[in-house]
Order: sequence, then C-alpha cells, then structure tokens
Amino acid sequence: MKTENSSKGGIQVSAFLVILCCLAVTFTIFFFVFGSAHNFEKNDTANHPLNIMGTIYKGGIIVPIIQGLLLTVVVLSVERFFALTRANGKGNLTKFVQNIRLNLQEGNVERAKELCHEQKGSVANVVESALGKYKEMEANSELSKEQKLLTIQKEIEEATALEMPGLEQNLAVVATMTTLGTLLGLLGTVVGMIRAFAAMATAGAPDSIALSTGISEALINTAFGIGTGALAVISYNYFTSKIDRITYVIDEVGFTIVQSYSTSHK
Repeated sequence: MKTENSSKGGIQVSAFLVILCCLAVTFTIFFFVFGSAHNFEKNDTANHPLNIMGTIYKGGIIVPIIQGLLLTVVVLSVERFFALTRANGKGNLTKFVQNIRLNLQEGNVERAKELCHEQKGSVANVVESALGKYKEMEANSELSKEQKLLTIQKEIEEATALEMPGLEQNLAVVATMTTLGTLLGLLGTVVGMIRAFAAMATAGAPDSIALSTGISEALINTAFGIGTGALAVISYNYFTSKIDRITYVIDEVGFTIVQSYSTSHK
C-alpha cells in the first residue's frame, strides 16, 4: 500500500527559476541602489565611493552575479528548512518511534496507523505504508514467513525511495554553489588585480582612480565569493545531517516493524 500523504514538500520551487529571479534582483539592486550617483564623490560613479554601497559597486559586474548565487543559497536554504521541518512531522520523532514499537508489541496495528496519521511527515508515510503491508501479510496464507518478512522489508525500502528525492531536492544546487561562488570570487579577484596593475603600469603617476577601482574590485569579489561558498557549505552540511537523521529513524522503525512481525507470527 502506497500512502497518498506525501511530504516531499516544502515550497517545491524550481532551482533554475530561483537562480534567475535572484540574479534579476541582485542586478537591479546593484545598478540602481549600489550604483546610485549619491554614493560617489561629485555624484559621478567614476569618482571615489562615499560609502560601502559605492565600494561594492566598484567591485565590477561579477559582484551581482556572486550576490545572485548568495541570495540563491539563502532562498533554497529557507525552502529546505520548511521542507525538512514538514518531513519530520508534527511530533517528536523519537517519541513517535517508541509509540509505534509499543503498539506493535501489543499487536495494535490499527492504533499504530492512527499515530502515523497524527504524526504526518516522511517517517510517518513510510511507517504507514509498511503497516499496510504488515496487515496484508497477516491475511496472506500462501506465502511463507520468510517471504512475508522480505515483502514487508521491500515495502519499507520502496516507500523510503519515494520519500528521499523530496528530502534531497535542491541540495545538489546548494552543493554546487560552494564551488561556483568561490571560483567566481577568484575570477573577480584576478580581473580586479589585472586592472590595478594596468593602472600602475601607466607612464608617469599611476591613475589613482583606476588603481583604487581595481583593488576594490579584487577585494569585494573575494569577500562575496568566500561568503557565498562558506554559507553554501554550512547550509549543505546542516541539511544533509537532518536528512541522515530522518533516514536513521526510518531504518530504526523499519527494523522494528520487521522484528515485530517475526516475533509475533510463526
């Protein structure tokens, strides 16, 4: 029996659309907020910046791209937070597993299924599916005990496989941002240093505006690149650990169901 109460959930956003929207937002902010003439001396973007927004604008065109990736990590992290919170269900997972175990020991499968309806979430979905197969095997007189146990185990594995894609959705994109953000930051750093050295190579006195622009571009890109990569690593590891926790609970309760059938049926 496959449960219809799927919790693959969260906001169910497309990572590609999120990236496009985030880039649109960051480019708009970059040109119309950071690039405002009020952030520069003599109201001219060619002059020295007066504040941090002007300094960020001097970082160059790669900056809004990195900012777009940073915003993408934030949006996808929020989406995963709600999705995995929903996957955990309404109650405490440890208590839920304990209650399932107690009801199975008492032979009260129907009450265990009611607990699944109350708990909801990915773990409850898998348990409910397994309990449905549990009841089905109790009514089956054709299969041997070993075949019934294998059937219940297979049901648990199939139900888990259906839930896992929803739990891991968009995490691959977040993992990609750990490298992509850092590489784009490095690219911006190299471009900024090229401009800085080009300004120093001019005959006579170096062009101070061009020199400062190149240095600003290098440092701003470095900062945003490292920030994006660091946030993506933290986010990926955090949500991966939560998924591992859910998977462990599923394995634990699945083992409990199989063992319960094995000990209570001859």
